[in-house]
Amino acid sequence: MIGGAVAIGAIGWWAYRRTREVACTIDLESTPQEFHAHLVLDGIEVNEGDAVLVHGAPSRIPLGEKRTMQARATVQQASLPRRILTRVLGTSGITELYEVGFEG
Repeated sequence: MIGGAVAIGAIGWWAYRRTREVACTIDLESTPQEFHAHLVLDGIEVNEGDAVLVHGAPSRIPLGEKRTMQARATVQQASLPRRILTRVLGTSGITELYEVGFEG
């Protein structure tokens, strides 16, 4: 029974995510010169494995328009083991982009 409790504790530590709600600034632009969507979170840094959900952001803006607005975002911060694994897998996955073949 103790082994099962340890396994559940380890899984809980792996799956644990601290959730915080923060203010954010959304910068949207859809003009002939620029097409972007930027988000700046107030008072929190996002790292590997974290998840961000923005509340109240528009799903689209008309062509030729530029908007800056305030909203709220929910940030789920990953546990240390999840963050490390995400970094390792992300680093190993990028090497696939380096594999280039030249034929003659």
